[in-house]
Amino acid sequence: MKHLTSLLDLTPDELVAILDRATELKAKFRKGDRPQLYPGRVLAQLFEKPSLRTRNSFEAAMIHLGGSGIFLTTAEAGLNGRESLPDIARVLSSFSDIITMRTFSQRLIEDVARHSSCPVINGLSDERHPCQALTDLLTLRETFDRLQDLHLVFVGDGNNVSMSLAIASAMTGMKFTLAAPHGFEFDPSFMKLLTQRYPRHKVGQCNNPREAVKNADAVYTDVWASMGQEDDADRRKKAFADFQVNESLMQAAPKSARFMHDLPAKRGLEVTDDVMDGDQSIVFQQAENRMHLAKGLFVWLLENK
Repeated sequence: MKHLTSLLDLTPDELVAILDRATELKAKFRKGDRPQLYPGRVLAQLFEKPSLRTRNSFEAAMIHLGGSGIFLTTAEAGLNGRESLPDIARVLSSFSDIITMRTFSQRLIEDVARHSSCPVINGLSDERHPCQALTDLLTLRETFDRLQDLHLVFVGDGNNVSMSLAIASAMTGMKFTLAAPHGFEFDPSFMKLLTQRYPRHKVGQCNNPREAVKNADAVYTDVWASMGQEDDADRRKKAFADFQVNESLMQAAPKSARFMHDLPAKRGLEVTDDVMDGDQSIVFQQAENRMHLAKGLFVWLLENK
């Protein structure tokens, strides 16, 4: 049985198989076909963090496949200490076919997966965001008809999204550059892990966003302060002031470059309206693809259960 707690749970071939499944199901969706592959199957969603895209895209995906969804908060699931984590995992997985979690702790997701009798998906943790990275690969492949040797530039910090994108790039032969202020780069332990798994990776870092985007195929950004970092928002706003993705920065990139954002966006901070809504933006294609990727992932996991 497979879980997806991190992209490192997958081989490159498995990653491509998930993307292929998602592409196939999206093509059918475009023709009005929603094959009921898994009638009666149950998706349990256990969230510590609120979400628009993650919750709704996953639930819609399971409904399209013929199943249904159950949503649980921290208190409802008993993660507030009401009962032991192994007991929660064993009981919830006995009712469910897939469990999706959106939490602060990566360790919590891994512990649930260890005791679960059904596949567990990381819908987001403070360390990893594998489903977003898979969605972004799907979107890039649709846009450029390939992944190999594309150059993805992330303008922001070494957070859960950029780390997952760096792993995804190493797995697919893309070049990845993190353009971050001093002090906000990838943790050295992450780079060591990435090099151990993919010694030929093309992941680099710099502190100059204009230099970083010069040869970019896609320019990606994220909020400067994520959930749980609200107390640090003012410091981050000052540190990232020169890292806004605006018209000037996009003009430093090739005209063919596309703009990406995982949403929600703080318009006027990390990105301006003219970029978000401009001709180079593929942000809302990304957002829709969360659902198509989820369908491909569900099918792949259930086929391999």
